[in-house]
Amino acid sequence: MPATPLTPLASLPSLPSLPSFRGRVGSDASSGYYAVPRRYRLHLTLSCPHCLRIAITHSLLGLEETLPVVLLPTLPDRPDGGHSALRPLYEASSHRHPGPAAAPVLSDTWTGRIVSTHTPDILSDLSRRFAGDAPDRPELYPHGAEAEIEAVEHLCDHRINEAAQQAGQAGVDATVRRSALGFLLGVLGSLEWRLAHQNFLLGDEMTAADVRLWVTLVQLDTVHRLHLDAAAVHRIADHPHLWAYARRLASHPAFGRHLDLDGIARRHHAHCRGLEAAGAAVQILDWAVHIAGGAAAQPCRPCQEHSDGFMEPQHALHLRPSSSA
Repeated sequence: MPATPLTPLASLPSLPSLPSFRGRVGSDASSGYYAVPRRYRLHLTLSCPHCLRIAITHSLLGLEETLPVVLLPTLPDRPDGGHSALRPLYEASSHRHPGPAAAPVLSDTWTGRIVSTHTPDILSDLSRRFAGDAPDRPELYPHGAEAEIEAVEHLCDHRINEAAQQAGQAGVDATVRRSALGFLLGVLGSLEWRLAHQNFLLGDEMTAADVRLWVTLVQLDTVHRLHLDAAAVHRIADHPHLWAYARRLASHPAFGRHLDLDGIARRHHAHCRGLEAAGAAVQILDWAVHIAGGAAAQPCRPCQEHSDGFMEPQHALHLRPSSSA
């Protein structure tokens, strides 16, 4: 695995940058925005990976009655890549706002304005301000795990998504693509070793890191593999513990029920201008089967010894904050 970061991506198609609204929901009235049942709305489109993460978290925390969700169409209906239904919120929050009215949005029904469009802040506030103390709700942001969760954010953005995009980028030197693929496989190998010995990414309890990684694996199989050759996709698929973990979470109602495979495909083809390769025909997982309640993988058992001969990769995954990753 290369010791230096990947070179920046060039000329990759992308959606317009999301406008930045960074309000936070506080713990009491002095914060301005404070947690009140049904005061806020989430506006999501499930074809968007950011929105998918929020929808999964919302379900895991059982917030259906506390914080209603407004589902938007798969594809934006405005030329700038925004949603007409969100335009009044953007205009009320930023007069003549120049950017697209894009999801996700956390809005405040009392003021008719946007609280936040920043996914990590929204996810954190859902867990810390709305989830309550119900014993059946997972603690997605456990105390002391903040740095590791941040590191997973960085890993998924820059070491999986970026590497996968570069490995399949048309018009790039083959050496650069091979290097990017090698980098990606090194990271997947480290995740494979970790998930061979514990049920979830940070241990034996689900956290926000698992939501992040699962959505990244969905994108890797449903979007990025379309631009890779078949040999590369087979190498990516050759991580049995990692993909068993992905199957297991897909069978969880809070994950699978929100996975809009048709919407993801439509969103991808509406924005992507890259060339499809042979990997498009090599599906890693049949997501629909596992969502529908097909045979889900059993949780792996933490191993005390490496009796199965599965060895830790040379570049083991040591999660740390993005500033030092």
